[in-house]
Amino acid sequence: MTDSTILVIEDDAAIRRGVVDALEYGGYRTLEAGDGTGGLELALKANYRLLLLDLVLPGRDGFSILAELKKKRPGQPVIILSARGEENDRVRGLGLGADDYVMKPFSVRELLARVEAVMRRTCERPAPADEHPLPGGKVDLASGRIDFTDGTDALLSERETDLLRYLLDSSGRVVSRDEILRHVWGLDPARTETRTLDMHIMHLRTKLRDRDQEMLVTVRGKGWRFHSRQPT
Repeated sequence: MTDSTILVIEDDAAIRRGVVDALEYGGYRTLEAGDGTGGLELALKANYRLLLLDLVLPGRDGFSILAELKKKRPGQPVIILSARGEENDRVRGLGLGADDYVMKPFSVRELLARVEAVMRRTCERPAPADEHPLPGGKVDLASGRIDFTDGTDALLSERETDLLRYLLDSSGRVVSRDEILRHVWGLDPARTETRTLDMHIMHLRTKLRDRDQEMLVTVRGKGWRFHSRQPT
């Protein structure tokens, strides 16, 4: 999993420095960008847990960065930092998928409190329940064991368990290859050429007895969706 790194995209050098210093004082690691073009590139490629995003930027503005980011990394938490307090801007930002909207100027205490709240809500969710029902059995993620109703079982490797946990925690949404590589393997997809994910998907299907791919469904060109509902 990625660590508690926060990306800051802010064109005002003094404000950016203040935000970075406050975050590092709060125990976070930081990445930073001073314009929209470089910021978008970093936002799409880097490994980080939370994005702090200004709206008025040279190159690409914050709204366009947010819209592009949510297409490519839909689960990525974002806090908008802006001096623009008009209701339309707040509604638009939240409507595009931002998790919070913080008005400038703000205090260090307020910033850290907002960051911690979003991290708790979106990045540090409580682990899902260890036991999950599956068609034909159940899985215990704590032990990495699948028990089938016919009395047989299968053991998952640590990575297979992490992968299955992430898919189950994604609540049936489509999870992309890039998202899995970032959050389960901790790799930068742009710099990674590996078929290991495909092999793990194949092994997981075998151990789940998902021969017809009805649980771990491939969504062509997008990724995978996990269905664990019992058949009716």
